[in-house]
Amino acid sequence: MQRVANCVLRVNNQILMLKKPRRGWYVVPGGKMEAGENIKDSVIREFREETGLHIQEPELKGSFTFIMKDEDTQTTVQEWMMFTFQSTKYEGELLEQSEEGELEWVDVDKVLEKPMAEGDRHIFSHILNREDQLYGTFVYTTDFKLIDKEMDPSRLK
Repeated sequence: MQRVANCVLRVNNQILMLKKPRRGWYVVPGGKMEAGENIKDSVIREFREETGLHIQEPELKGSFTFIMKDEDTQTTVQEWMMFTFQSTKYEGELLEQSEEGELEWVDVDKVLEKPMAEGDRHIFSHILNREDQLYGTFVYTTDFKLIDKEMDPSRLK
């Protein structure tokens, strides 16, 4: 199973986002964990590679499972886990151009208006408005249509 770590960098009421070229969807910087790498080291390394910035004191805010299913057969074709952190401090200079897409500081109140995967919209909504951790599972079709989601049941009480 693939593992991914990413980070919401929130500074001066803005979030650093990455607009991916393939779909034009916005994400926060991050990427695949390397074998044997812990999630905190991974998010720091991936964030720096994609942005040029060294995030400080990242805190884990969510752990998620993503499942992609063939729409016709309902068989799982891909599954991965994502660990989402948040930080409010960084050092370094932002890259003028990232190999992963366009970097953009987005006002917090505009984040949810950006085009993105529907599961990411749920994650952002939680992280931008709450302090506690979120756990969830998102099920997509192979063309990234969200067909099911399950959030930590304790959050629904």
